Amino acid sequence: MAVRAVRGAVQLERDTADHMDEQVGALLIAVLERNGLTADDLISIWFTATPDLHSDFPAAAARKIGIVDVPLICAQELDIEGAMPRVVRILAHIESDRPRTEINHVYLGAAAALRKDIAQ
Repeated sequence: MAVRAVRGAVQLERDTADHMDEQVGALLIAVLERNGLTADDLISIWFTATPDLHSDFPAAAARKIGIVDVPLICAQELDIEGAMPRVVRILAHIESDRPRTEINHVYLGAAAALRKDIAQ
């Protein structure tokens, strides 16, 4: 079994805790489903949020969908002029037999514009 990394992102429409939970939860579920993973395959997840998001920790959404015994950490994304606002990004470390070329990175909604080269 190899250690792999999966990227993903979602842009929020508004900065509310409920909306963040909904959108980040949907992103995490999509990452798991598109890569044939369960929570047991997760090693850790890094979350970043743009500086305009203040309502909650993105990692809280993971706990609410049942990812409860995986190390999670949140950090603030760089504040770059002209960057897409209200974005939560993830970097999930996983155990998988899939080759690196078969890992499905997930960019939902408008966040697909961030990485057109790898967005599914």
